[in-house]
This record gives sequence, structure tokens and C-alpha cells, in this order.
Amino acid sequence: MSGLLEFFDEYFNFKRIAREKREYKQTQERAKALPEDYRYVYHKIKHYMWNYTAGSGMDMMPILADLLDLFETGAAEGKRVLDITGEDVAAFCDELLRNAKTYTENRREALNRDIRHKLGKRNGA
Repeated sequence: MSGLLEFFDEYFNFKRIAREKREYKQTQERAKALPEDYRYVYHKIKHYMWNYTAGSGMDMMPILADLLDLFETGAAEGKRVLDITGEDVAAFCDELLRNAKTYTENRREALNRDIRHKLGKRNGA
């Protein structure tokens, strides 16, 4: 029961929600200042990655902030955006996702936990 209470305390933490909204808006303002090609790729990456995030998706914010840092530096140095991401932007995204909690990861953990639980009981473990 305490786990459920902790979930609702976190889920309805309005100060945290307000802070996260501010951070998100600040991130989006930074993205708007990028050159057009960087801005386009940033938004495509963001939408791609958010299809895989777990929970509210706010685990993604530090990754997006780091991505913006990388893109801002690349743009300032006059590099093309694909010089930074490589031609396989999806693979670049997948590498970024390794640092985030994803739905896929949650499902993988649940599958392994359920199997260990069932087989462990049956095998006397």
C-alpha cells in the first residue's frame, strides 16, 4: 500500500510538475534558436525518442538538454547537423535512449521478473 501512496504523492506533486513544465519550455525556447536544419532534426529526434519513454517522459529532459548542448556547439562551429548525428539518425537516437528509462526496458524487466518468479517457485528456489 505504501508503494501506491508514494506513486500518488509523486504523481500529484504539483511543484515538481510546475518545475518540469518550466524546464520543458526553456528547452523548447533553446531549440527554437537553433538553425533550421538543427531545429528540424532536434524535433524529429525528440518525437522519435518520446515514443519509447516511460512514465511522464521527464527522464528524457536531461538527454534533450545534452542534445541541445551538442547541437548548439555544432552549429556554433559551423558543422552540419548530420556531421554530429551521423547519417543513421535512428541509431544515434537509440544510443541516446540507452540513458533513459523506456517502455521497452520496463517490459523487458517485467518479463524477466515474472519468469524468474514462476520458475523459481516451481523449481523449489
